[in-house]
Amino acid sequence: MPTRFGCLTKDHGPVVIIFDLLFEFKIPEKNEDKLTKNKKGNVILVVNTASKCGFTPQYEGLEKLYSEKKDQGFVVLGFPSHDFYQEPAPEKDIKDFCNLTYDVKFPMFTKVNVRGEKAHPFYKNLAIETNSSPKWNFWKYLINKQGEVVKSYSMVTSPKGDKLTSMIDKLLSE
Repeated sequence: MPTRFGCLTKDHGPVVIIFDLLFEFKIPEKNEDKLTKNKKGNVILVVNTASKCGFTPQYEGLEKLYSEKKDQGFVVLGFPSHDFYQEPAPEKDIKDFCNLTYDVKFPMFTKVNVRGEKAHPFYKNLAIETNSSPKWNFWKYLINKQGEVVKSYSMVTSPKGDKLTSMIDKLLSE
């Protein structure tokens, strides 16, 4: 049975994300009511987020990265998590915070566990593929156009930094 996540971000309508063996992303275009856009074939940055974290200002850099590269086949997927006790808010408050504070347009999904025994199967798979589970909020996983997990990046890796952006550009050019 596929796993489904609801989307919090206002511009993505009723977004559902489906994972099978590795995973397959299906996310609708803006204002559509059905699943039509297959995210496999895009470079994807998966990030576990929190609104009460010292790294929360990374939302700004993530949104900038997304807005600059989305037309080239790049997407950021944000997954709020309370695993580090810094996302206590209900999902409506998370949505409002992201929209009002950082004008987040990239897809933000419902809260999930990202580490340990309770980790969502998607995050368990990311940890297995990279031999690295999130150590804190804003841990990042980069996925290539073929759906292969390429690398993980710690929370101190800036979305604006060359370390991450150069790898994204490399994957977009392949």
